[in-house]
Amino acid sequence: MSGTDQVSEVQQLYAQLHDLLDRIDAVDTTPAMDDAVLDVAEQHERAHRRMSLIGHRRMMDCNDRGVPGQLGYRHIGEMMAHHLRIPDHRRRMRHMRALTEFRSLQGELTPPRYAALAAVVADGAATPAHVDAVLKVVKKIPRSVPLDVAEKAEAMLAEFARTLTPKQILKAGAELLGRIDPDGTLADERDRARRRSVLIGDQDDQSMSEIDGALTPKARAMLDVILAKMAAPGMNNPDDDQSPQGANTDADIEALKEAAGRDHRSTGQHNHDALEALFKLVLDGGVLGKSHRGLPPHIIVKVNETDLRDRAGFGHTATGTQLPIADIIEMAAEAQFHLAVFTDHTAQPLYLGTAKRFANQAQRLMHFAQDGGGGCSKPGCSHPSAIVEIHHADKDWADGGTTDIDTTAPACPPHNRMVGPNPGQWTTRIIRHGRDAGRAGWSLNPLDGKPPASPQVNRIHEVGELFEHYLRAGTISEDPQPAETKPPAADAAVRRKPISPARLAARTRRRKRKLRRTSHQAQQRSLARVR
Repeated sequence: MSGTDQVSEVQQLYAQLHDLLDRIDAVDTTPAMDDAVLDVAEQHERAHRRMSLIGHRRMMDCNDRGVPGQLGYRHIGEMMAHHLRIPDHRRRMRHMRALTEFRSLQGELTPPRYAALAAVVADGAATPAHVDAVLKVVKKIPRSVPLDVAEKAEAMLAEFARTLTPKQILKAGAELLGRIDPDGTLADERDRARRRSVLIGDQDDQSMSEIDGALTPKARAMLDVILAKMAAPGMNNPDDDQSPQGANTDADIEALKEAAGRDHRSTGQHNHDALEALFKLVLDGGVLGKSHRGLPPHIIVKVNETDLRDRAGFGHTATGTQLPIADIIEMAAEAQFHLAVFTDHTAQPLYLGTAKRFANQAQRLMHFAQDGGGGCSKPGCSHPSAIVEIHHADKDWADGGTTDIDTTAPACPPHNRMVGPNPGQWTTRIIRHGRDAGRAGWSLNPLDGKPPASPQVNRIHEVGELFEHYLRAGTISEDPQPAETKPPAADAAVRRKPISPARLAARTRRRKRKLRRTSHQAQQRSLARVR
């Protein structure tokens, strides 16, 4: 059987799998006995777990063939995140590196890094959460432990994954590590350096961010000194306007004692407020220099004038953080303001022509302030303005392009380097007409024999504006073609007046009734097919 026939067979098998899933989904298990229902639930979970490892192999096939580059992505992780919309692609990549075979530089397949764990997952006995738990324990094994001992520990943990929960694996792993290194003498500086980490999670629905990490002994010692001074009772209390701020070096002793008596914060709140005060000292003290990628190293906020007037909603910083309006107003008391005017130009040079290759600070601030200008202009990229470069979108500077506000666009360094004439690279241009006038359109250069792709714009940085448009027009209008190719009537919906709340509520009720009727009709057709 040739390789082409094998690929064709796999495609047919996946098509049969989807047909089989449709048949399984249509089965009514209501009349079934309890033991039968339990059995099919167990079989389903086993199939789901086995599919995870098979999916890793499919991803490795794409990676080995360079498919991400053909689609205009930098690496397999970016293709997984945007093309396949895998929600936690970094986690999937960790599992792929641990459980799948890799091709060496000579093209030979190498066995999985953790073969015993891969075998358990292949049997359908372990979930991704089990894999996370085993990897978390295995990574704590000191490098100085003999290889055979480390392999036996991994095999034992893999067997635990067949019967234990992920939380139980972590508990058993702690005891296993204690057996391997009972005195803690095998771990050295390299092991500690390997584990050092501080990760800041995404903002949740209350705009809060969780921090997770592991500090080296030296970093912990320095942090303890800072917290001893700045997290002391009574210090840096945001709920007490008489609380001493900053470090307690110059604080009045009596005032500090009185503030401590009024301080009812928890230890965690003490530490948080101390770190916030430390961050303010760093930003105000000038230790970060005068510039970072052309922007001042300060908190730069873009806020909607209506939200500011109503004191509601959020603003967005150049680093991608969402700030409530109340916090922005409080910070504005000590802020330096920059006014962005879109119908005229200030005395700051926004048109530099070919005399300068790099954009100035005024241009960077203007790019941040523009609609959708919260970061990289490449469609799907969420990198904020604080880390972008200014890309010559119409014509590269080396080819005679100008460093002007209407010919440039923000682009993060990786995507800026992906612009070029070759297949798999991207072509950019500034859209001149329509809803997206002034913004950069990105087109993927097609492979040989394929039609050119339509220019796309990045809408990730304008979710708030899209929602306002949705309330007015009833649709996001996510046409894959650029706005300048649409007829003028399509743009009129963006400019029309907002509808009243009563009309919006009535429209919503009508759509819900229509959706219920459509869903009921589809359900009846499905039942008819089953019968």
